[in-house]
Amino acid sequence: MAQLEAKPYWLDSSSMARYPALDRNLKVDVVIIGAGITGLTAAYLLKRAGRTVAVIDRDRAGGVDTSHTTAHVTCVTDLDLSELVKRFGRDHAQAAWDAGLAAIAEIDTIITNERIDCHWEWVSGYKFAALTAKAESESARLQQEAALAAELGFDARFVDEVPFFNRPGLEVAGQARFHPRKYLASLAALVNGGGSHIFEHTESEEVVGEPLSVKAAGHTIACDYVVIATHTPLMGKTNIASATLFQTKLSLYSSYVLGGRVPKGSIPDALYWDTADPYHYLRLDRHRDYDYAIFGGQDHKTGQAADTEACYGALQRTLKQVIPQIDITHRWSGQVIETHDGLPFMGETSSRQFAATGYAGNGMTFGRSPG
Repeated sequence: MAQLEAKPYWLDSSSMARYPALDRNLKVDVVIIGAGITGLTAAYLLKRAGRTVAVIDRDRAGGVDTSHTTAHVTCVTDLDLSELVKRFGRDHAQAAWDAGLAAIAEIDTIITNERIDCHWEWVSGYKFAALTAKAESESARLQQEAALAAELGFDARFVDEVPFFNRPGLEVAGQARFHPRKYLASLAALVNGGGSHIFEHTESEEVVGEPLSVKAAGHTIACDYVVIATHTPLMGKTNIASATLFQTKLSLYSSYVLGGRVPKGSIPDALYWDTADPYHYLRLDRHRDYDYAIFGGQDHKTGQAADTEACYGALQRTLKQVIPQIDITHRWSGQVIETHDGLPFMGETSSRQFAATGYAGNGMTFGRSPG
């Protein structure tokens, strides 16, 4: 086994320009707090629309939550489509998946128009019977999910054997995968300049309501609007009672990831995840002479697992059963935020202040939506 790197593969396989810390007072149209996929996408689209923006991040642009993802780009929500129908009705459930497809198409448009080299590839997504369950017990449920998805107009079907795993499953066409940090590096370069700015190592200290501004690094950025894109949302200028109530609707989970080289072509290029709870998920990043497999799972509520080594150990045992020939080189963990109803929170949390969070397993997709 190669030497195991205890950091995300994305950080080792890409570079990103460095940006200065805030060193002066500014005036822009929009201040965006957080330079992950949500913040940089919003900044890119706002700049394209003629607005000036200032993006601030307490760490590196693209270096925190987005760099710890596995970058599945899918409209398929963690919550089953049938459950969405029960909770919200057919039209709203369909709208949730449609929003995901629109986001995927938007990412594709940005990549095409800006000629971004980020390993973007359209692939199918497969949800298949859990590795630890009897296939027959899961088959009927997956057939029903496939039929419902097809009824609602999605390019979905039931398959008796999902590629590579040979388990019954749901196939949804028109999903995608990419290298998230290479994508964000290009977005950041497009945002910075022409009256717009990116500032790293610049932590938001206070959002002031009148006149609207953000205080950070001992300076003030005056603005017309604020977007909070910090994964775990800041209070901003929302009153404490509303902010506290909002936080009670969010649950933070930790997920674990292993990555390693596999023989080129040994695994069909697709997105995979099973019906286990917590579920396992797999995708590839293709190279000239080999493929890089990225496998995750062992999710738990953050703070409720005392032994993270045990989590990695359990994940590695499962991975070695699934892909015995893998040469594991990296491991990392990331955090996802889930909501009480299974759909993200996006919108105005206070006058001229917007926030987006609660993406669960769809951060790369829903992270485009606020733009």
